[in-house]
Amino acid sequence: MTRFFRDFFARNTLYVARDLLGQVLVRWLDGERLSGRIVEVEAYIGEDDLASHARFGRTGRNEAMYGPPGHAYVYQIYGLHHCLNIVTEPEGFPAAVLIRALEPLEGLERMRERRGVVDPLLLTSGPARLCQAMGIDRRLDKADMCAPDAVLFVEADMPIPDEQVATGPRVGVQGDQQARTVPWRFYIRDHPYVSRRPRPTGDVR
Repeated sequence: MTRFFRDFFARNTLYVARDLLGQVLVRWLDGERLSGRIVEVEAYIGEDDLASHARFGRTGRNEAMYGPPGHAYVYQIYGLHHCLNIVTEPEGFPAAVLIRALEPLEGLERMRERRGVVDPLLLTSGPARLCQAMGIDRRLDKADMCAPDAVLFVEADMPIPDEQVATGPRVGVQGDQQARTVPWRFYIRDHPYVSRRPRPTGDVR
């Protein structure tokens, strides 16, 4: 399949986020190909986005967000879990798309070993889960996902029709009302691997 290169990621972050749905994230790990279809993402755009790591300006932690598009921004949460973002827009402007959930496609046995679970729904349905399943950690921060020898990259696969795409607020973010309510989370409607699905009407749990 055809890889996405720099020009794909250099665009408006919201366009990139939406267009990543249905595409395939690939990780080569110790000679084995692991992959999953992207089913859920979130966009983070600029220093004015108070949910973004760039809200405090350029730091050692978020340096990758200011770098060239098509690079990985991998950060750690709670000192334990990792999350993968793909940098977007022109170099110098801090923006990225968080990969929130995948439908696992290749290397499921390796993913099960790494995650310690059998249920495929628990392998990659969440940003920390997918990173653990695919061996993505801080060593891949700033990795060029467009390089010919990249071990982490995105391949073109399934375009998702607009009627199958849902949007909503980002999950668990802080900041002002705009940061907490802007519909910059994109996901494939009713897909079983989406990490957070809307509750049915009347469900107050």
